[in-house]
Amino acid sequence: MRRGLFGRCPHCGEGRLFRAFLKPVDSCEACGETLHHQRADDLPPYIVITIVGHVVVGGILLAEKYADWSIALHLWVWLPLTVFLSLALMQPAKGAVIGLQWALRMHGFGGAMPKPERQPAMKALGGR
Repeated sequence: MRRGLFGRCPHCGEGRLFRAFLKPVDSCEACGETLHHQRADDLPPYIVITIVGHVVVGGILLAEKYADWSIALHLWVWLPLTVFLSLALMQPAKGAVIGLQWALRMHGFGGAMPKPERQPAMKALGGR
């Protein structure tokens, strides 16, 4: 997850993970690990919303308690901070989710798992 968090290939840590802001590469340029399996679509925004929401709401509550800010000042401070933090955290969050999927061998990472051998029902139950 750490390698993905820093935008590096989760397998080797050398190649880039993203070709554009939120577009992952299909395969690592350094080790050739295929990364097109990833399905990091919805979780990264939820992670970012949770983190940014805690920071901004905590800041708003502290400002309301200890300072006498006008509504305009609140807007000038918290809206740009919310946008900046959201944009700054989105790519690392997506990289970490891709790294987690790679580490847990989810969505096709790690090759195909061997299928268990099928046995007839009577043999599996200890029959003839």
